[in-house]
Amino acid sequence: MAPRRSLFRRTAVSAAIATAATVLAACGSSDSSSSSEHTGHDREATSTAGPSSTASGAQGSHNAQDVSFAQGMIPHHRQAVAMAGLAASRAKSQQVKDLADKIKQAQDPEIDTMSGWLKAWGAKVPDAGMEGMEGMEGMDHSGSPMPGMMSDDEMDKLKGSSGDAFDKAFLQMMIGHHEGAIAMAKTEQAKGSYGPATTMAKSIVTSQSSEITGMDKMLGK
Repeated sequence: MAPRRSLFRRTAVSAAIATAATVLAACGSSDSSSSSEHTGHDREATSTAGPSSTASGAQGSHNAQDVSFAQGMIPHHRQAVAMAGLAASRAKSQQVKDLADKIKQAQDPEIDTMSGWLKAWGAKVPDAGMEGMEGMEGMDHSGSPMPGMMSDDEMDKLKGSSGDAFDKAFLQMMIGHHEGAIAMAKTEQAKGSYGPATTMAKSIVTSQSSEITGMDKMLGK
């Protein structure tokens, strides 16, 4: 009887081992299949969400129009800031002084922002000061590729005035200056490709159009 019992036990153990191996193999196959399935889903999710996420987070590439916009608007803004800087000591109207301060507060940071873009793009940042604007000195409304820029004579006239005369000249000149900036900004909106630049252009159109309306009222229009 002992040999038979031993043989029976060996057979039972063998069967148990085979059964366990089958179960483990099945589990391994299931895990592998599950892992493969999850990997497939993960890849699908990545391919679906990846480009969308990248597109929404990207600022976009720039083009020649974006460079032109920044290189033109920087000196344009600088002249507006220079004009506004005269108001503190020459303007009579507090409204004019407040407007001039508002212009400086808005345009100084934009100059810094656009200068940063140009540096990042490896493009030339216009030199500071009217004397550094190569080929741009003394441009008037009609002949300038940057519409609305004041000529040297106009700037001298503004610097030489004070009181009511300054207020009137400042408002008239700044309206023309703003109209030029709006024209430049609209070109950027239509032809630019760099998101932050077209966004700034939209802001310029909105804010400076509003300021023109206010200046017209100050002039009694």
